[in-house]
Amino acid sequence: MELVTPGIGLIFWQTVVFLLVLFLLGKFAWKPIMNALQERESSIENALSAAEKAKLEMQALKADNEKLLAEARLERDKILKEATDAANSIVETAKQKANEEGARMIEQARESIENEKRAAITEVKNMAASLSLQIAEQILRKELSDKNAQQALAQEYIREVTLN
Repeated sequence: MELVTPGIGLIFWQTVVFLLVLFLLGKFAWKPIMNALQERESSIENALSAAEKAKLEMQALKADNEKLLAEARLERDKILKEATDAANSIVETAKQKANEEGARMIEQARESIENEKRAAITEVKNMAASLSLQIAEQILRKELSDKNAQQALAQEYIREVTLN
């Protein structure tokens, strides 16, 4: 039984050594270990707060980027709409100019045709007057006393004129 129950002297010296080791550890080892643990804990807290701060900054940057992207899309849509409107305006202006030019050309052609028609009518009138004068001149040159001869001569000239 002696092995199971230790002696009082052994218990006393084990307690003294334990208390001495406890005192030495408390005096020299616990403070540096506790300081190291506190430093480690504060560095982990700092790292966590820095990570949270970085996460918030990243979210803010992401929101800013999305905002910029939305603005860029709006600007792109605006520019595309303006370009489309400008193209439509140019096409409409070109159509209008073409229509105006076509109408102007048609009007010029009508005026030209009308002028040529007037010139042709004037020429026909002048020719008829000239022919009438020639016929009258030839009739006057013949004898004016014979009425039958004058009528026959007039008929002959009319036949010549209709044949020409």
